Amino acid sequence: MSLLEGKTGVVFGVANKRSLAWAIARSLSAQGMRLAFTYQGERLREGVESLSSTLPDSVIYPCDVTSDDEVDAVFSQIGTEFGKLDCLIHSVAYAPKADLEGDFVNTTREGFRVSHDISAFSLVALTRAAMPLMEKAGTGSVIALTYLGAVKAVDGYNVMGVAKASLEASIRYLASNLGPKNIRVNAISAGPVNTLAARGIAGFSGMLKHHADKAPLRRNVELEEVGNAALFLASSMSSGITGEILYVDCGYNILGV
Repeated sequence: MSLLEGKTGVVFGVANKRSLAWAIARSLSAQGMRLAFTYQGERLREGVESLSSTLPDSVIYPCDVTSDDEVDAVFSQIGTEFGKLDCLIHSVAYAPKADLEGDFVNTTREGFRVSHDISAFSLVALTRAAMPLMEKAGTGSVIALTYLGAVKAVDGYNVMGVAKASLEASIRYLASNLGPKNIRVNAISAGPVNTLAARGIAGFSGMLKHHADKAPLRRNVELEEVGNAALFLASSMSSGITGEILYVDCGYNILGV
């Protein structure tokens, strides 16, 4: 029997076949989980629809995570389609390009607000909306994606690093709140991966090379490895783990120099 047979999940943040969210979706689906996907705006619909159609019995819905009405609507639709929900994947992050350039001290007020709303508060909003469906399932696993820039100053990461720090704090508070409901909340801190979103970070190619040269495993992490880590956190194998940040970065985070 597959690890996730009979389980259901929703994935926020699939952009293309190289995205971390898609790698996670493939790992979950391969072990029997039925998935819903969301997209923001018609521009992204075709790509998400094309990818999701390759997984059995998947469905897609529109959702702008900055809209409470759209968040409520998508979970209402998931409830109608699935009846319950076992897993939520949060792979949503955004900061204005201008605020990812230059020095962090020059971050705009609006850039700070937008990055925190989309990258951090969205986890709170989505988890709150998912909670009743996870209670119906009797258990739940919420998994977010973060990065080392939340705890270390990384050149070019700027306000996104501060937003990810907020996300990681939210993980702990949500885990504390929802533990009594048997809902676990964790995050994966992945090493740099050559995704479309990552290419927006200044000097990213140099970051990849440095990581591969210095990480204990002397390489960069693979998309499949991030997917497998999410599979672990979504399954009963991690039933005693909540409020944690799981580093999947070939060991880079342990280094002091």
